[in-house]
Amino acid sequence: MFGLVGGKPAVVKVTRKETVGTRARVLVENVLGAMGLTGEVSVFENEEGVQLEIRGEKMGVLIGRRGETLNALQYLVGLAVNRSESEKRRVQLDVEGYRKKREETLRELALKLAEKAKRRGRNVVLEPMSSQERRVIHMALKGRNDIYTFSEGEEPFRKIVISPRR
Repeated sequence: MFGLVGGKPAVVKVTRKETVGTRARVLVENVLGAMGLTGEVSVFENEEGVQLEIRGEKMGVLIGRRGETLNALQYLVGLAVNRSESEKRRVQLDVEGYRKKREETLRELALKLAEKAKRRGRNVVLEPMSSQERRVIHMALKGRNDIYTFSEGEEPFRKIVISPRR
């Protein structure tokens, strides 16, 4: 009665629910292994999405030229981990703080080129870049009333134009 007399022990089966972050970490670790790289992958999940930070030696190959390899890997990991999800989660990869450094470089570039456009009185056209990088430049120049920015072209050759206000 009430498990006190003649009761038998309960058997509880516990299963750990696999999250998008867990699947992403396993996939990235497998890619690192296939490339012959060793690194530590940290996962941070919040309501906005999943961020993976990769740290290790000789990670430059994972970043690629101006982050192209990193962007491609991020895209593929995002597709793979969201394939079976009803609600898609944004996946962002970073290697050794590369994205933060790149953002700072882009902000400085935006300010320099805005001054150039204002001084010359002509449009300044930047090189093609990813949507994330274009967004950084648009946001860096958003509050200015002497210039404005817009994007032109088709992906993957879409670029930003910085134009003085007339």
